[in-house]
Amino acid sequence: MAREFGMRSSAADVVEGLDLSGKVAIVTGASSGLGVETARALAGAGAHVIIPGRSPDKLKSVVDDIKKTTGNSKVETGALDLGDLDSVRAFADGFVATGKSLDILINNAGIMATPHRKTAQGFESQFGTNHLGHFVLFGHLLPALEKADGARVVALSSTGHRICDVSLDDPNFETTEYEKWTAYGRAKTANALFALELDNRFKDRGIRAFSVHPGGIMTNLQRDMDPEEFKVLGWVNDKGEVHPGFKTVEQGGATAAWCATAPELEGEGGYYCEDCHKSEHVTPERMAEIRGGVLPHAQDPKTAAALWTKSEEMVGEQFA
Repeated sequence: MAREFGMRSSAADVVEGLDLSGKVAIVTGASSGLGVETARALAGAGAHVIIPGRSPDKLKSVVDDIKKTTGNSKVETGALDLGDLDSVRAFADGFVATGKSLDILINNAGIMATPHRKTAQGFESQFGTNHLGHFVLFGHLLPALEKADGARVVALSSTGHRICDVSLDDPNFETTEYEKWTAYGRAKTANALFALELDNRFKDRGIRAFSVHPGGIMTNLQRDMDPEEFKVLGWVNDKGEVHPGFKTVEQGGATAAWCATAPELEGEGGYYCEDCHKSEHVTPERMAEIRGGVLPHAQDPKTAAALWTKSEEMVGEQFA
C-alpha cells in the first residue's frame, strides 16, 4: 500500500515503520523548533543522530529529551558555528576522522531577515550562514557521505526563494544597498540551487540531494524580526493568533524527514519538495493562483553550476 503524506503530516508520521538502525544522521539547527522534531523522528526510527550547534552544553537538554522520548541513546551533539568556516571545517573534519559513514545530512539551521551583519570570514550573514556554511559543511563531510550506501543531503529552502534570484556579482552587498528580505531571498534560492547542483555532481557517487520548503512555522527563526511585522505579513492577526495555514514544529519537520528517508525516493534526487511531495514548477504569473510551487530561477541548472563555482571561489576550496 502506497504511503501518502501531506501538509499536516508530522516528522514522526513519515518515518513510522522505517528502520534506520545503523544509519548516521547530522541535523544542523536542532537546538529548537522543527530541527528538534526532525532529529527526534530520525532517532525514533533508530538512527544515530548528531545535532551540532554553537553551544553544545546548551544542547544537552535537547539531547536528553530526545533520548528520553525515543528510547534511543545514540543522540549526541558537537561544536559547530555555521557563521565561522573554521568551526565548520573543524566539526566536519572531526567527524570524518572517526571513520564513520554519514547516511543523512540535513542542513536545517538558518537565519532570517537579519540586520546587516557579517560572518567571521566577512560574508553577508544570511548568505554566509544559510548557504556558505552548509556548503563547506557538505564539502568536508563528503568522504563520510561517500562511504554510506546511498547518502542523502537535504537543504532547507523556503518560499523565500520567491523574493529574488541569487546575485553572483554582489553576494555580499558590497556595491548595492543591503535589504534584509532581498538577502533572505538570495540565501533561500541558493539553498535550492545548492541541492540541485549537488545532486547533479554527486549522484553517480551515491549521494542524492533535495531542497525543502518546510512550511510556515513560528520558531526562533524569526527572532530578528519585530512582532509588528508578523501582523503586516499576515502571519498573525490582531489577537496574536497564528495564521491557520501555518504548521506546528512537528509538521514542519516532516518534509525534510521524508526527503531524508522515504523509500519511494530511492534513486531519485534534485527535487524541491514541500508538504511531503515534489513541488510543481510555476511561473511568477501563476504564483498567486496556486499554493506552493517552485519558481524557475531556483531550479535553473546553469545558475546552480555557476553558484557552485562562485561559492568555491568565495570559500577558497573546491569540492569536486
